[in-house]
Amino acid sequence: MKKAEPPQKAGILIVDDHPMTRAGLIHLINHQPDTFVSGEAENAAEALKLLEANRPDLALIDITLPGKSGLELIKDVKAIHPDLPMLVISMHDESLYADRVLRAGARGYITKHEGGDKLMVAIRQVLSGKIYVSESMSAHILEIFSGGQPGTDRSSIQNLSDREFEVFQALGEGLSSHQIAKKLHLSAKTVDAHRANIKTKLKINTTAELISFAARWTTTQKE
Repeated sequence: MKKAEPPQKAGILIVDDHPMTRAGLIHLINHQPDTFVSGEAENAAEALKLLEANRPDLALIDITLPGKSGLELIKDVKAIHPDLPMLVISMHDESLYADRVLRAGARGYITKHEGGDKLMVAIRQVLSGKIYVSESMSAHILEIFSGGQPGTDRSSIQNLSDREFEVFQALGEGLSSHQIAKKLHLSAKTVDAHRANIKTKLKINTTAELISFAARWTTTQKE
């Protein structure tokens, strides 16, 4: 009688800049019967190198990374490895990020406060070829596609392009145009153009008002 082969485990690449978070994720994933951590990276450059070396079955990506953001990393990975499923794990408000990461090429979004059991459900769902978002976010996305409009304040921020959204976040963190240009690898003139577009889309008249609004928004995202 032929001996049954053990089930093959799925390799997960973890991309997160917090060592303690990575350690917790590694412990969780490595103690599952069907998954193991194939590599860990703290930034986008490391992640892209490991993708070539390790060929994981799924990339678990934090949206907030030093240098290039998780959102930009997702777009890069989608271009280089179009068939690799990606799941975003983040501390940020799902309703503002989930549709962005899905458009960029990720297959799911889960917030860090959901816990280990929910995370493993999300990982397995994305590995099986499905999309994972919370029930409330699923309803939100359906509302958008059916022509419904969420709240005005939230909707206006959603109207920002991904790059404008990154500039908006950086303004909320107190960065100057020069600092934002350096962080996002743009010219200061391009940053100023994005800032002008943001003011138009958010119906804000002055730069001071924009910075104040962005700072308040950033603070609420950290609570």
